[in-house]
Amino acid sequence: MKREIIITDDGSTTIYIPDWNEQYHSKHGAIQEAYHVFINAGLEYFLTQLQPKPLKILEIGFGTGLNAFITLLEADKNKIPINFTGVEAYPISSSEIEKLNYPLQLNSSDEYFKKLHQGKWEQQISISDHFSILKRMQFFSEINDKNNFHLIYFDAFGARVQPELWTEQIFKKMYIALKKGGVLVTYSAKGSVRIAMQTVGFVVERLPGPPGKREMLRARKT
Repeated sequence: MKREIIITDDGSTTIYIPDWNEQYHSKHGAIQEAYHVFINAGLEYFLTQLQPKPLKILEIGFGTGLNAFITLLEADKNKIPINFTGVEAYPISSSEIEKLNYPLQLNSSDEYFKKLHQGKWEQQISISDHFSILKRMQFFSEINDKNNFHLIYFDAFGARVQPELWTEQIFKKMYIALKKGGVLVTYSAKGSVRIAMQTVGFVVERLPGPPGKREMLRARKT
């Protein structure tokens, strides 16, 4: 499918898919959304509850690498050791990566961002003293991790275009992949998504959403 680089409302870029009228990040602000949903409601929230070393994070939808990049910056800033796993069935191209402006918008060197994308898939790679990443090229339905992660960033395309990614079957896999007390955060607040999470055992709470969204969801494995 055709993909276009667009500028979101906070000046940061994202990738837009015209055939779906869907983008990788919020058009109201890619970086704003990433911080609100995944860093503030996910990473920072989890670290106030527990401080495992290293913290193990799974991202469902590695995509542009934005969430991983910000997490890397947070790991270095706060000296938190993080092992990050990003799952993506369709990695973006090198030409698309070059057009993403996240290092500039985040006042960071682009060295880390390049390392995230240039590192080989299916290999654990150390990006900094506090952050390592394993990128796995697989469909979400193929995930079979058990009791392995503290935190999940669930950043799949929306249920409007890919409803099969927001089912009980997928959230059961997420539940099994998390350690006890683990947390999953997502930008979605659909009632059907919340019910699917609760059905497989998650305790789910609604939170204020990022710009352009009224609510988001955070789920915990008890």
